Amino acid sequence: LMGICLSFHIRVNLAQPAGLYVEVSQLYNVIITSHAFIMIFFFVMPVMMGGFGNWLIPIMVGCGDMSHPRLNNFSYWAIPGALFMVFMSALIEGGAGTGWTLYPPLSGWIYHSSPALDMVILSLHIAGFGSMMSSLNFMRTMITSRFYAMIPERMPVFCWSMFVT
Repeated sequence: LMGICLSFHIRVNLAQPAGLYVEVSQLYNVIITSHAFIMIFFFVMPVMMGGFGNWLIPIMVGCGDMSHPRLNNFSYWAIPGALFMVFMSALIEGGAGTGWTLYPPLSGWIYHSSPALDMVILSLHIAGFGSMMSSLNFMRTMITSRFYAMIPERMPVFCWSMFVT
């Protein structure tokens, strides 16, 4: 919901020739950065990879649940904490207005000397670590917990794509 609201702000700003945030260009950069991080790293990746993987992999390999439910729980709860850090970074000394790629010069020390950029990078590391734990759980489930008659050659393509990804 927050990503959609930020998208609305971007579209309203681009609807006018001079824009609404011309006086405060850093605010526009912060909105772009927050929108990109929220939509990519906190919606698309967790929903497409984590959500569908947790739902479909146990069904497709014929087991009752994922191999390590506590690891699965950790990877789930890492996302809200990292998302909270992205929200809080927008409030620290003007926020991190670097764009979703974090390219220099916008992410350089001269342009961003505030701890907001460090907070964004730390939140992406936390979200990435949770995603990595989730993918390890997917691999472990596909290797050890599959139905006894399902050999690796008979596993569905979705399972193989999640294994490789």
